[in-house]
Amino acid sequence: MMLPIILAIESFTLPRSTVASYGRSAISMAERVSLDNTVLDRYMSLPVSGKVQAEYLFIDADGGVRSKCRTVDAAKATLDKLPDWNYDGSSTNQAPGEDSEVIMKPRAVFKDPFRRGDNILVLTDTYTPSGEPLPTNTRAQAAQVFGTMDDKPWFGLEQEYTLFNLDKVTPLGWPVGGYPGPQGPYYCGAGADRSFGRAVSEAHYKACLYAGIEISGTNAEVMPGQWEFQVGPCVGIAAGDELWVARYILQRVCEDFGVVCSIDPKPIAGDWNGAGCHTNFSTEKMRKAGGIQEIESAIRKLGARHKAHILAYGEGNERRLTGKHETADMNTFSYGVANRGCSIRIPRSTDAEGCGYLEDRRPSSNCDPYVVTSMVYQTCTDPNGVELDVKRKDVALA
Repeated sequence: MMLPIILAIESFTLPRSTVASYGRSAISMAERVSLDNTVLDRYMSLPVSGKVQAEYLFIDADGGVRSKCRTVDAAKATLDKLPDWNYDGSSTNQAPGEDSEVIMKPRAVFKDPFRRGDNILVLTDTYTPSGEPLPTNTRAQAAQVFGTMDDKPWFGLEQEYTLFNLDKVTPLGWPVGGYPGPQGPYYCGAGADRSFGRAVSEAHYKACLYAGIEISGTNAEVMPGQWEFQVGPCVGIAAGDELWVARYILQRVCEDFGVVCSIDPKPIAGDWNGAGCHTNFSTEKMRKAGGIQEIESAIRKLGARHKAHILAYGEGNERRLTGKHETADMNTFSYGVANRGCSIRIPRSTDAEGCGYLEDRRPSSNCDPYVVTSMVYQTCTDPNGVELDVKRKDVALA
């Protein structure tokens, strides 16, 4: 069973236009369309009893998250009772016009931070009417890879993103047609001259907490207008579920603020940091005393399949993984303690304690988290996996 699963993952390619704000980069808005939210609040505050609005989320052919809403009885607003639903796949490039129905099957439920109350967000995956997973349904394959998860795989995903004005050319806080000062003061910075978009980050953080996402932190990133949030630790398939929903919530928050969110791995060419989705991983054995041996064995297995992982880690990643700006060159595999210029980083605390986790720094910001997490899990836990002969490149203590 293992070989067909590996081959299926290696044959998967990301949708062609997951680059730059979920494939919308060719379209520019002439102006902001602003509606009065105080008028909306008059209606949103109306009391409703016995009914719940369920926003069904689905992943489209371009790697974005779309949604549609339906009413369900409050007593049936749980994962085991929610009905399947459908949408027009010909409008999302996922089905032909003559047979366009795509079936959505509920997989996870979260509180709705926009409607609030008892209303819910419902993450789904997608199928043909005959019950076959769509080619874009990478969750189905990932669920098979994770199986029973007896080794308790934990993931922590670091999602970086860049905020743009509605012209989709100018990052938030940048002068139109120009550049800000060089990188240095912006990472985790505070102040009107270096922190651009904090309101988006804060609103997204609180909305994710309300929804029940295992969001564990956020920070301003190295390039001005760029931010990061972290999801995890999550077990197995839940990591992908929660990151997809967190991405959806982020887009909705940006919609409210009238800004555009890009998850392009290199949104601005030149001497500016790109955007990644660093993937932290451990099994129960890795987290126990002596787990460093399991961690290094897993890293060498990742090294042996470096090319296959790179091919599945996101579109446009070659513009980011250049060996500069805290990345390793995509054509060379490396690992080390505390070394952010390597493909895989072992945290210094993990090395000191002899157990913990590893950080795969290769996935791009627009990666498919189902593909990445299941592939990392399968490679690292394969008992017959080949190990690359590679030496550590540690950063010495100062």
